[in-house]
Amino acid sequence: MPFNHFPHVYQPIDVGSMHMKNRIQFSPIVSNHAGYRDGKVNEELFEFLVGQAKTGCALVTVGSTPVDFEEGRDFFGCMSATNDDDISGLAYVVREIHRQDCNFSAELTHAGQWAADLLPEGQKAFVPSVVEPFHDPKKTKAITRDDMDMVLQHHVDAIKRCKIAGFDQVMVHMAHGNLLSSFLSPAWNHRTDEYGGSFENRIRFPLEVLEAAREATGGDIPIEIRFVGNEWIPNGMPLEERIEFLKIAQKYIDMVVVSAGTLKMPNGAFSKNMPGYYEKPMLNVEYAAAYKEACPDLCISVCGGISTLEQAEYIISSGKADVVALAKALMADSDFANKGYRGEEDDITPCMRCMWCLKDCQATAHLEGCAVNPTMGWEYRGTKLIPIAKPKKAMVIGGGPAGMEATRVLTERNFDVVLYEKENDLGGRLPEASALTYKDGFRRYYKYQVRKTKECGAKIVLNKEATVEDIRQEAPDVLIIATGAELIKPRTPGIDGKNVKSVVEVDRGIAQTGNKVVVCGAGLSGSECALQLAMEHKDVTLVDMVPVESFHKDLSFFMQPKLTADLEKYGVTLRGNCSVKEFTPEGVVVINENGEEETLQADTAVLAFGVKPNSAKVAELADVVPHTYIVGDSKKVGVIGDAINQAYWVCRDI
Repeated sequence: MPFNHFPHVYQPIDVGSMHMKNRIQFSPIVSNHAGYRDGKVNEELFEFLVGQAKTGCALVTVGSTPVDFEEGRDFFGCMSATNDDDISGLAYVVREIHRQDCNFSAELTHAGQWAADLLPEGQKAFVPSVVEPFHDPKKTKAITRDDMDMVLQHHVDAIKRCKIAGFDQVMVHMAHGNLLSSFLSPAWNHRTDEYGGSFENRIRFPLEVLEAAREATGGDIPIEIRFVGNEWIPNGMPLEERIEFLKIAQKYIDMVVVSAGTLKMPNGAFSKNMPGYYEKPMLNVEYAAAYKEACPDLCISVCGGISTLEQAEYIISSGKADVVALAKALMADSDFANKGYRGEEDDITPCMRCMWCLKDCQATAHLEGCAVNPTMGWEYRGTKLIPIAKPKKAMVIGGGPAGMEATRVLTERNFDVVLYEKENDLGGRLPEASALTYKDGFRRYYKYQVRKTKECGAKIVLNKEATVEDIRQEAPDVLIIATGAELIKPRTPGIDGKNVKSVVEVDRGIAQTGNKVVVCGAGLSGSECALQLAMEHKDVTLVDMVPVESFHKDLSFFMQPKLTADLEKYGVTLRGNCSVKEFTPEGVVVINENGEEETLQADTAVLAFGVKPNSAKVAELADVVPHTYIVGDSKKVGVIGDAINQAYWVCRDI
């Protein structure tokens, strides 16, 4: 394959009876597309799963498929394999995924403790033992031997249904604090019978399930388990025990996908499970390598912060794992693996690891798009843009994320597009949003989006702030206003002092700070700036008028605890309930939580009070063309994903 630059990634591999055309697995994710009450396969789930196969991956594993739909779910909208009448819908999906030259599997799960909040009032979730304060005795109960037999049988029954439906593999979920995972972990398993205490006792029930699973498959299809390298909780199962468990379990299984973390834990363990950009890339690779060394005959797959084909090639070529399990990268570009195979990796839309895709995954709604791929999750609405029937001209004002997305979409729909940008290059707020060291995915996307916009065929006018006269002269049929937002700068005494800098200047390195810094404003931009400065060994105080527990409150629940933990790790002082009164050469004068005036000493004060739309300018520009649409921060301040998704859907439907 002279056109392919990733020979190890695109090398086939056999796992038991399953042939994988490459080493890319679509890691199981929760999408909430299935029937809300019964978990049935519907059009939404069907198109979503087939869309995963169309990425060019070799294996799709549907996430969180409960073996007990009434008592074992951890999310709404999970796919069901719990009744015989589920089989026809499952087979329908299998057939279409096979048409895409892809394999299909299901992550069979009993949520255990995580089912507690989904059960009717008065019903209790199964746990190995009730561990307070993590378990509420009113919502959880220690599982009995009879209940264990029932759970084991539910696994067997689900596997048999998957086999009848034509699945190529099944996965038994033993990670993230669910029921089987909890049996393994001394953090959750405090039983005093033969299923708790010693290592041999704790692994007993999970092994019973795996032995029954192997018998249920008859050896005809392989069995995979989801397994963590590290639970990232106190008193979790140590790596040495995990290795020993795999050595024993390997007679029942063919494949292991290595993950990390524990769901819903306040200490940042949650963020290890679905790592955003605060976590290091490829964070589970060394655990996978340890498992591969200990169990060379097992196929080892690894997930967690793997965003590029270059990373995947390194992992596989170095022998640290046999397969890479990607999710967010494949969600960011619905043709990811195909492009890599064709040698078109420069055309892959980069994943920012921003977690915008999973912002609502615990709600009743299904996945509602990726920050950089708005059609992800909406495959049943169609992913192709419809060209316009008659020639029309469109004018886009503003070359930030929303404006660039609008320009590309309208051009693809055959509009004659002209884009006006007041600065000397495209990007809007992307340069500052991607400046911090841990936001490498943002930098890749920024460069990609600018390049693709310049290549799309639109006329681009730089260094020109569009006016009403410009609009009249261009005479567009459609006007898109994407002028973004401007920094909020209150009329606080001393705010123009030499030691006062904006968060944009500091993040981009335009302005340098002293050693002692006070960042004013604990939203996302202020909190991230504070973290970056602290990582550079500055003495940083982060101050806001809201309570500390409300700092960066709008951040994804996957990432908010991690940012809070990192601020603490790097020694940032958090001061809530403090309003800024004045800036002085000595620092920042605040009215503190006691209503008293206090000076926070600082060499530099950083303004991070947020942004706001320039409503007057928008109103002026919007009063010229009847078909005018306001998108991005011009309409409502949000994050990059909000701007791109809104611009896409507006311009798709014009």
